[in-house]
Amino acid sequence: MAGKADHGGGVDAAAAQFGGARNDWLDLSTGINPCPYPLGNLPAGLWHTLPDEGAFYRLETAARAFWNVPDAAAILAAPGASALIARMPGLGAPGPVHIPGPTYNEHARAFAAAGWQVSDAMPTAETARVIVHPNNPDGRLWGPENLAPLTVIDESFCDVVPDATLMAHATRPGTVILKSFGKFWGLAGLRLGFAIGDPALIAKLAQSIGPWAVSGPALAIGTRALADAAWADATRARLHADAARLDALIGLPVVGGTSLFRLYDAPDARALQTHLARANIWTRAFPYSNRWLRLGLPGTASDWARLEAALRSRV
Repeated sequence: MAGKADHGGGVDAAAAQFGGARNDWLDLSTGINPCPYPLGNLPAGLWHTLPDEGAFYRLETAARAFWNVPDAAAILAAPGASALIARMPGLGAPGPVHIPGPTYNEHARAFAAAGWQVSDAMPTAETARVIVHPNNPDGRLWGPENLAPLTVIDESFCDVVPDATLMAHATRPGTVILKSFGKFWGLAGLRLGFAIGDPALIAKLAQSIGPWAVSGPALAIGTRALADAAWADATRARLHADAARLDALIGLPVVGGTSLFRLYDAPDARALQTHLARANIWTRAFPYSNRWLRLGLPGTASDWARLEAALRSRV
């Protein structure tokens, strides 16, 4: 599980292999919302002053309200969920960690690098477990019965299915829930993420990332976005409709996914990925499956038309 990094993205490498400038490519290899939250105007001072405590407090207050965080759970804003994932192994002494797969592989890489014994099979004994909820790439959901003495719950994609959140269990000792701002809000470049849960563990994380870990602009944009319930509701509805539209367009059996990405069963996933790449459309294939192909959502009418034309040319 903890081998070579394997992610969506990588458009530069795709362009080098199949041709075209980077801006010529339609990147459908990730689960990032293609219609991001509007940034709006930002005060100039955010760019040349250090953020004060009030900015962090306002962001964390908005996060607590948006995700219905229990009062007894602590919240930490950080420079992206990836920065938090890299620090999760330091929350306990190395031992067995159960990371059911296939799943997002940075968790296994981080724990293995820190000396933990990583397994995707149910162990006879474990000190930690990581669950990606909903899972990437198949969209599997987990329940509270899956918690271990130290449990990391990666809810990077859970904002499309808010009723499925395990946030009610954030007060359980040894539990940390991770939230990403790059997926549902489509602002991956903002580098904003959250750790929510056991106050003792959150305090340990806060010491490890140091002060001013989140930029002033990210604090301001995150606070505004988390308070915009109307945008969130409308976005969930749009994503649901677009996911159904993509399923109909692709015409392959759906293995799983969420409304931000779809996982299809293709007779030859690599061949279909290559065909689309020759049209400068990048998708996600997996080293452990010859049949799985994952696509994110097109964002504009022209993007949908490009994908439709590329698929039609294969028939």
